[in-house]
Amino acid sequence: MPSTVVHLAVGGLVAAALLGDEFDRRAVAVVLAVTAIPDLDTFAGLYVQGAHRALLHTLVLPAVAGVALAYDTRMRDASRLRDRWGGRGVRVAWVALAALLVGGILPDLMTNGVNAFYPLYDRFLTVDGELLLSNQRGVVQTFVDLSADPERTTENTHYWTGVDPSPGPEPENVERVFPVVRSGFQLLVVVLGVFTLGARFWEEGR
Repeated sequence: MPSTVVHLAVGGLVAAALLGDEFDRRAVAVVLAVTAIPDLDTFAGLYVQGAHRALLHTLVLPAVAGVALAYDTRMRDASRLRDRWGGRGVRVAWVALAALLVGGILPDLMTNGVNAFYPLYDRFLTVDGELLLSNQRGVVQTFVDLSADPERTTENTHYWTGVDPSPGPEPENVERVFPVVRSGFQLLVVVLGVFTLGARFWEEGR
């Protein structure tokens, strides 16, 4: 599963790409903080069965936040966000929302899955597969798989973490593993995120 480090690397790429003239340490810090929010449901999983990758990994979260942000900044006569933070605040808020979705939730959706529409619909979904062009089989895709696997819900699904390695009480000698990177591709994402942010900060400091 992607670690928080990997999520932050993707969030950093989003910040570097979208903040534009508002790019600075404070704006990046806000974007990265919002990117990390979904991983907080790891701690909720200690108390609520199946809460990890459900409570804050749901696509309902950015959808509701996006509607609220659009209403405040585009539909109201006077925007509270704009009145307090100006156009900069609006830009940073939209970039943070994009980072929440792209950096905070989607990497997990594509690695072992998330409860994508919780609490409206309690089922863990995974977007994983491949798309091939074959001279014998034509277009082959495995992203959409309607096979009859048992449904994974908050009642029967547990994602291990260093905080909560297994369901129920932990034995005294339980190993707690806190992953940083778990594949060469994840390492590439982290290096790319750090390099891109570093390049932007260097460019802004010239």
